[in-house]
Amino acid sequence: MTNIAIIPARGGSQRIPQKNIKPFLGKPIIQYAIDTAKASGLFDRIVVSTDSDAIAECALGLGAEVPFIRPAALADHFTGTHAVMTHAILACNNTRDQKIQGQKIQYACCIYPTSPLLTVNSLSEGLNLLCSGGCDFVVSATEYPFAIQRAILPVGNDFFVPHNRPAMAMRSQDLPAMYHDAGQFYWGTAQAYIDHAPLWGDRTRAIILPRTHVQDIDTFEDWQLAEMKYQLAYPRRVSASTSASERHSR
Repeated sequence: MTNIAIIPARGGSQRIPQKNIKPFLGKPIIQYAIDTAKASGLFDRIVVSTDSDAIAECALGLGAEVPFIRPAALADHFTGTHAVMTHAILACNNTRDQKIQGQKIQYACCIYPTSPLLTVNSLSEGLNLLCSGGCDFVVSATEYPFAIQRAILPVGNDFFVPHNRPAMAMRSQDLPAMYHDAGQFYWGTAQAYIDHAPLWGDRTRAIILPRTHVQDIDTFEDWQLAEMKYQLAYPRRVSASTSASERHSR
């Protein structure tokens, strides 16, 4: 039995062109996911699922596997991550590579390529929680920075009304904490993926991450926020990377 990291990285990003290999503080952003997966020591294989030759070339150069090119039917704007994961797991289980034949996948971890703030500890905690039993998936999550129960919604003529009127009369500290998907990783049993078990059903547990280590990246503004958070979280890494770049330029 093997553990596998699958990094879904299609080439057709619209809001940020070539997002998955765009330089993030001097390195292709996908390199952070690949390097963290390697450093964790948790995976027998680190596979990038892509439809793009440029991403495949980059991933291979960074030490990941690209054992197949993702079919176009699974690379449009509407295909969900679950379908991509299922395809990758089945493709890797049916490999013709004699060195890894018969090594069926037990646990699979989807790692998003735009997750530079992902840590080895988070991946390790996620696997430990999954292995403890009683769940099909373990995801990354973080707490909302504000009591979401007190959200306000726009109505006509620029007026706003409370989404939950009773909550508006309550103190924020008296409202239960609520969380959202951090969008970094999704550990699961390979069978749960293959069986299309619901990711957000009643058999999912979560590793709670600090908000300082979470940033969804969909826009250029998100990208800038992610770079700022990374520099605050890992100043030594940024300094070392800058120094190495300066030495290389000389």
